[in-house]
Amino acid sequence: MRPGTPASDGPGDEDDRPPDEAAAPAPEPFPGSQVRRLLLDGSAGAVTRCREFTAVALRDWGWLPADTPEGRERAEDVLLMVSEVVTNACLHTAGPEELVLRHAGGLLRLEVADGSPEPPRPNAPRSPALPGGHGLMVLNRLAGAWGAEPKPDGAPGKVVWAEIARPSRPPWWRTRGRD
Repeated sequence: MRPGTPASDGPGDEDDRPPDEAAAPAPEPFPGSQVRRLLLDGSAGAVTRCREFTAVALRDWGWLPADTPEGRERAEDVLLMVSEVVTNACLHTAGPEELVLRHAGGLLRLEVADGSPEPPRPNAPRSPALPGGHGLMVLNRLAGAWGAEPKPDGAPGKVVWAEIARPSRPPWWRTRGRD
C-alpha cells in the first residue's frame, strides 16, 4: 500500500494497481490554462469588483488593449457576461461566492459559484425594451457555450460558466507570446 492511502478493500481495488493506473482526479475544464480566482463575500459591490478583476486579467492576457475593433467588442462582451452572471447570482441566490477565470489558447472560461443548487432558468419572453430579465439571453447571444453544473466535491451550490473565444487575428498580426 502507498503511504497516505486508505487500506485496500480487496483485489482489484484502486490501491492494488500500479501508480500509473490509479484513478486520476476529474480533469479541469481547461487543462494547462492560466487561472485567476476572486473570492467574494456577499453581493455588495460584487459586480464592480468582478468587472475590474476581469479587466485586469484581460489586459494581462493580451485581450486589452485590443488590436482591432472586433477584439475590443469581444473584450466588452466578456465584461458584459461577467456582469450578467454575477448579477444573476446576486438577485437569485444568497450572492456569488467566487469568480474564476480560465484562459488558454485564446479561449476564456468564466465561472461564478454560488450556494444555490437551482440552475439558471430563463424568464418568459418579454420585450427587450423592458429592463431586467435578459441575462441568460445575453449569454445565449454572446457566449460560444455556457451552462451550469454542481460545485465539485459535493459542495452545496452550483457553478455557472460561459466560454468565449478571442476573435481571429488579422494575418499581419505577429505573435507576442501572450495568447
